[in-house]
Amino acid sequence: MTYEIIALYAVSFCLIVGAIFTLVGAIGLLKFNDSMTRLHAPTKVGTVGVGALLLASIIYNGVFNGGAIQELLIMGFLFVTAPISAHFIAKVNMHRGACDTPPELPEGEEWATFDLPAGDNALLEENTTSAN
Repeated sequence: MTYEIIALYAVSFCLIVGAIFTLVGAIGLLKFNDSMTRLHAPTKVGTVGVGALLLASIIYNGVFNGGAIQELLIMGFLFVTAPISAHFIAKVNMHRGACDTPPELPEGEEWATFDLPAGDNALLEENTTSAN
């Protein structure tokens, strides 16, 4: 077996895995009922699916077209930005009260996302009252 045939099998495998993961992510995005559970489908499963599709492209271009750097850049950007955007979406949902509150911490401690400086608390209250 030559390396071209092995590469075609690897590309086929990555395409199938990527398509399955992307399909599961899309179904999860449609089926989950609230924003916090819906958040996991595109950020976790979708990232793996798109990563597998990009890996298939990397393998194909590496073997048959002399290689390309664009897929590596896209994959790096995807794996760096997806967790960050998921984190910020989760924080927004927590601050808006759109999800269950986290459990109480012992000894009056505060969760880091809710532990704001006094100036920020005053600004938050001012914006909340002006919006109502």
